[in-house]
Amino acid sequence: MALDSPKLQKVLEEIETGVIQLPDFQREWKWDDQRIRELIATVTLDYPLGVVMTLETGGAAPFRARPLTGAEDARTVTPGLLLLDGQQRLTSLFQALHLDRPVRTVDDRNRELNRWYYVDIKKAVKPSADRDEAIVSVPEDRVLRSDFARKVDLDLRSTELECRASHFPLSKVFNGAEVTRWQRKFVAMAESNWDLWGAFEQQVLRNIQSFQVPMIRLGASTTKDAVCSVFERVNTGGVPLNVFELLTATYAGDQDYEQKFGDYYRLPEVWQDIKKGLATAYPVFGRIEQGIADGLSSSDFLQAIALVLTWERKQVTRTAAVSCKRRDLLALPLEDFRRLAPRVASAFEWVGEFLSQQYIVRANDLPYRTQLIPLAAIRTVLGEQVDEPEMLKRITRWYWCGVLGEMYGSATESRFTRDVEQLIAWAHGEGDQPDTITEAAFLADRLDSLTTRNSAAYKGIYALLIKQGAVDWYYSEGRLTQATLLQHYVDIQQVFPKSWFARRKGDDKGDRRANTIVNKTPLSYRAGRSVNGSPSVYLTVLAKESGMRAEWFDDVVATHLIDPATMRTDDFESFYADRSTRLLKLVNEAMGKITVFRDISDR
Repeated sequence: MALDSPKLQKVLEEIETGVIQLPDFQREWKWDDQRIRELIATVTLDYPLGVVMTLETGGAAPFRARPLTGAEDARTVTPGLLLLDGQQRLTSLFQALHLDRPVRTVDDRNRELNRWYYVDIKKAVKPSADRDEAIVSVPEDRVLRSDFARKVDLDLRSTELECRASHFPLSKVFNGAEVTRWQRKFVAMAESNWDLWGAFEQQVLRNIQSFQVPMIRLGASTTKDAVCSVFERVNTGGVPLNVFELLTATYAGDQDYEQKFGDYYRLPEVWQDIKKGLATAYPVFGRIEQGIADGLSSSDFLQAIALVLTWERKQVTRTAAVSCKRRDLLALPLEDFRRLAPRVASAFEWVGEFLSQQYIVRANDLPYRTQLIPLAAIRTVLGEQVDEPEMLKRITRWYWCGVLGEMYGSATESRFTRDVEQLIAWAHGEGDQPDTITEAAFLADRLDSLTTRNSAAYKGIYALLIKQGAVDWYYSEGRLTQATLLQHYVDIQQVFPKSWFARRKGDDKGDRRANTIVNKTPLSYRAGRSVNGSPSVYLTVLAKESGMRAEWFDDVVATHLIDPATMRTDDFESFYADRSTRLLKLVNEAMGKITVFRDISDR
C-alpha cells in the first residue's frame, strides 16, 4: 500500500484516458446539484477533499472495469487503477471541471438535471462572502430563470455575457488557452476588472489548478477478500458491497471466457434464471412478486457451491478444509462455478421437494433458511443416494434436530462444514451421528416460551402438526395438504382465543400461556373466522358449518393433537397439560430422542 498526492488535473486526465476506472461492482454515480456545488467550493478554497482509494491492476484488471460517467470513450482501455472509494467526488469534479458538456445530476427531489457550473468572481473574492454562494449552477441552455420561467435572472449563453456577469465557466479551468482567452475579454470590458481578475486568479484559480488529491494505492497483489473488506469500511455511507457483486465483476472480467464465447459472463442473469425457476416451483424459496432478493439468496447459493467444491478438494488433499467463508466464495473459479451451478440448482430443487414433504411450503413458514445450504451441498455430493429410505430417514431426523434443537441460530458457517462432512461420512457408514443430532435438545419448558414465528422451533412444531395429519375445521373432507395450505390460506390460530381470555380474566395478557404454540394450531382463514369466544360454543358452530355430528367433528379436532373434551368443557388447564404432553411426544418422534419432561402437576 502506498500514499500519493497527485494533482487534481492529472487525476481527471487519467479518468478521461481510462487509466483510472471503476470496478464493475461499483454502483452508478449520482450526486445532487447542491452537493456538487459544495464540493467545488471545497476545492476552490483548497480545503481537504478526503482520501480516495485505488487498486493497482498490474495491467490485468482482476474485475471487469468500466469508465467513470462521462469517460465512456475509454471503455476499451485496460485500466491501471481501479477506484474503490471516491467515485462520487471524482466523477462530480471530472464532469464539472474537465468536460466541456453539462453535468448530469439531480435536484433535491431526485429529478434529472443537466447543469453547467460557474464561479461568481465578485462573490468569490469578497472576504466576507460564503464561498458556497459563489458557486452557481445553471441549466443546459445557460439561462437561469424564475417566476415560472417568465423572468431571466442570469444569461450566460456567450462568453461576452459570462464576462459581463463576472461568471467564470468552471469547465474551462484546466484549459490554459481557454482561460487566457476568457481573461482577455473580461479585462477588456473594464479597467477595474484587472484587479478583480488578479484577486480571482490568486484566491480561486490557483487553488483549483494546484489542488492535490490524497490517494491510497493498494497493490495489485491485494486479495479479493481484502478488497471486499476495504470497500465495506470506506463505503459506510452507501449500500454495502456483497460477495455476489464482487464475483459478478470478477467473472465478467474473465478474459478467457470472453475470448472463448465472444461475450463476458453475466452472473446476475444466470442467478436470476436459477432463482426464478426455484421460487416458481417451490414458494418456500421466496415470493417472485417481491423480487429476486426475497427468500433464498445468491450468497446462500454460492455458499452451497463452495461447500461442494472444498469437499471435492479435500478428497484429493486431505489437509484441505471444507469451508464456505467469504474468502472461499471470492476464490470460486468461474470454471468451477459453471460446472457446479447446475448440480447445486438441481439439489435445491430436491430440497424444495423435501421441505414440501415436511409440509413447509411458504417462505414465512421456513424455520431456518441457513440449514438449506448444507442440505443442498449434501444432496449435490451424494446424489440419488439421499433418496434411499434409510438415508432419507437419517437426513429427515438431522433436519428436525436442527430445527427443534434450534441449532442454526448462530455460528452457522462452522456448523455447515461439520454437517456436510459428518452427514456424508454417516451415509457412507464411516462415521457416527452428526453433531447436530447428538447436541440437539428440546427442553419441555421450551413449549411455554414459543410464542412467535421468530423461533425456528415454533415454525417446526406448526409444520409437524400438519405433517402428522391435521384436518382443517372448516374444509374437513380430508387432511391438510401442500396444496390446501396455499389454497385455503392456512395459518396459525389460537385454540382458546383472545376473546375467551379477555372475558375470563379481563385481558388476554393475564395468562402468558395464551400465545404459546401449545394454544395454537394450523387452520384455514375461513375456519379462523368462526374461532371466537368459548371453544365449547365455536366448536358447535364449526360442526354445523361442516354438516357433521358433534362426535364426528370431535375426531377432526383430535387430528390436531387436542383432547376435544377439554374444549367442550372450556377447561384450559386440562387442555394445556394434555396438549403439552402430546406435542412433546411429537417433538421426540421427529428428533428421535427423548427430551426432558417437566412436572405438569405443579402448575
